[in-house]
Amino acid sequence: PYNGPMPLPGRRETRRDQEVVMSHGAPITELIRRRYSCRTYLATPIGPDRRQPLEEYLRLIAEGPMGSPLRFVLVAAREKDRSALRGLGTYGFIRGATGFVLGAVGSAEHDMEDFGYAGEQIVLLATGLGLGSCWLGGTFRRSRFAERLGLGPEEHMPCVLSLGIPADRRSLIDRLSHIGAGSARRLQWERLFYDGSWERPLDEEAAGDYATPLEMVRLAPSASNRQPWRVVRDGSCFHFYLRRSLPRAPGLAGVPFLGLADLQRVDIGIAMCHFHLAASELGLTGAWTLQEPAFERPDARLEYIVTWMDQSGVRGTLCLLYTSPSPRDS
Repeated sequence: PYNGPMPLPGRRETRRDQEVVMSHGAPITELIRRRYSCRTYLATPIGPDRRQPLEEYLRLIAEGPMGSPLRFVLVAAREKDRSALRGLGTYGFIRGATGFVLGAVGSAEHDMEDFGYAGEQIVLLATGLGLGSCWLGGTFRRSRFAERLGLGPEEHMPCVLSLGIPADRRSLIDRLSHIGAGSARRLQWERLFYDGSWERPLDEEAAGDYATPLEMVRLAPSASNRQPWRVVRDGSCFHFYLRRSLPRAPGLAGVPFLGLADLQRVDIGIAMCHFHLAASELGLTGAWTLQEPAFERPDARLEYIVTWMDQSGVRGTLCLLYTSPSPRDS
């Protein structure tokens, strides 16, 4: 089963005698910069030249980088699907989407991170194929989407991905949602990345070979563009954490609230995906591991998530931080 980073553009990957060629014609970093939350699509169906590579890729996803079981399918949009989007705020204004990627993740300690990681791989592949997409976060357990996927009792569907050919002109709601979410106003480096302690910001020059992967983390989409991740470099290590906008009671980190998935942990998975793919494209190798650093947390809203152990000679370690769940946007 495929459980590693998405194949790089033009690179040939073989998994258990099944060969897939991903040729996007653009570097991963360019795809990340090109991607945006698309809510307005043409009515043109997704053709086989785009649909078949997507479906083939979805069949290869069996688990996330932290071991959670995953499955995804691509389905054609139906008129009745609109009812499943009601109550999702601006996401209910998706217009003309001709397809949806439905996914399920089995209950596990890092299920939401794995879902976000794998889902963003799909988003970037779709971007390379010329398709628009939008993360739709909400409650889908009793929705038509859950019925179409056959969601099991031990599975979760935290988000759905809308897909289609982007319209030449965005709808008014689409443009207002983009502005309201602050998509073009991302936090700067000094608010996200730190060097040696929480008091000293990390600048791009000091980040060295990892400047680009960290910049791709900064550009990752997140719920209401809160950018909940934080990174601290400690000597030859980089530590990533999550910073919530509201602290959670002890023992409740990651526990769904009022039936809602912990979308901030999905956001962390998306950031992990950007970091991993950008590092791979630069020839930087490493592995995800759980190795919480001894840093004292200056804020009760900080939660340790995961560590990236660099194995390419740069010797970096990364740990991710979060902010609170809210309607998804970028």
